[in-house]
Amino acid sequence: MTQPLLQAADLRGAARLTTDAVAGLAGLVEAMHARIASLPRLPGFGEAVPVNERTRGITGLVYETVRGVTHLVGGSTEALLGWLAPALAAQDPHQPPRPEREAIVAALNGVLGDHLAATDNPLAIEMVFRQAGRALPLERLALRSRLAGATPKLLVLLHGLCMNDLQWQRAGHDHAQALARELGYTPVYLHYNSGLSVSTNGRILAQLMERLYDAWPAPIERLVMMGHSMGGLVARSAIHHGALMQRGGLRWPARVNDLVCLGTPHQGAPLERAGQGVDLLLGAAPYAAPLARLGKVRSAGINDLRQGNIVSAPAGDDGMHRCAQVGLPDGARCFAVAASLGPPARNLKSRLLGDGLVPVASALGQHPDDDRRLAFAPDCQAVVHDTNHLDLLSSAEVYHLLRQWLD
Repeated sequence: MTQPLLQAADLRGAARLTTDAVAGLAGLVEAMHARIASLPRLPGFGEAVPVNERTRGITGLVYETVRGVTHLVGGSTEALLGWLAPALAAQDPHQPPRPEREAIVAALNGVLGDHLAATDNPLAIEMVFRQAGRALPLERLALRSRLAGATPKLLVLLHGLCMNDLQWQRAGHDHAQALARELGYTPVYLHYNSGLSVSTNGRILAQLMERLYDAWPAPIERLVMMGHSMGGLVARSAIHHGALMQRGGLRWPARVNDLVCLGTPHQGAPLERAGQGVDLLLGAAPYAAPLARLGKVRSAGINDLRQGNIVSAPAGDDGMHRCAQVGLPDGARCFAVAASLGPPARNLKSRLLGDGLVPVASALGQHPDDDRRLAFAPDCQAVVHDTNHLDLLSSAEVYHLLRQWLD
């Protein structure tokens, strides 16, 4: 029997959100889900962006039900359960999760993940390593059973904001699976709450990586971390915190051979910063557009994208958290791939929007301040053109670079 789209625990968690929060959030999350599922073309600057974006099918029914039940006088969890009873059939624990449900919960965590975690909401995602959407046991014998044929080449993948590990597969392609077939890597996918601060996720991952390192069924000869978007910041944060924890016995940070960042906002994402006063710029970019609806309601993870924060920094007098200066990790080869919506020739769209979310300069770690610039070697960085932020995950040109770098 297939797993239901939403589980009873999900609905109990949703019920804990206030009426106004759920009503307002439903439209935002649905819009982000629609963008993630099917990225539209970039509108021109003078072209209106649709306000009422809707998903279809059972996913659309879920969102419409949440909105409707929330506004009912005396609306309750029981009423919501009644509306969604057909989708709540008993699940088979051996079946992988439904991609639709995972996308909804991941989007909610990206937007309100810090609040969900602070209130012990069952919707909050707990960080785990997964394969095919199923959590991996971090015990050697159990892991050997789950990962029969695990190789000494470990590839750890970290998804971006409001996304999940299943979304590494895009347009029928998964960079990690292709690298497994052609170069002998064994991929492991991180699933995490992208609404938590990058630093918090980095500290949690530093400890979790040590457990994975200890439990790996084969002697690790090569360890690669690959992050898409926010995932690159979380990887850098984990290596940074792990290096600080080495006095406590952590071994894995010194064993990282390669760090690959795809569309990572190392110097921040101006399209998110625009939410402080220029929401129209957010509305002009696919995938980022729904963030314009957040107003002042932003998770810690989204706030960290403003300047590419990877460690906690005290707030200044203006309430802003400044980005502490943390360079690239020592001892690892570091690669950066940026994308541009425009052609190779310089144009206004390419300069202003980059890949639709992250400018090219930010993805390559470039900054006018020498102290903040990240020293990616010239032969360890690349720009792919006519490509948006999400299509970095399916680009043949990107995969060619990965195969060349990680061979």
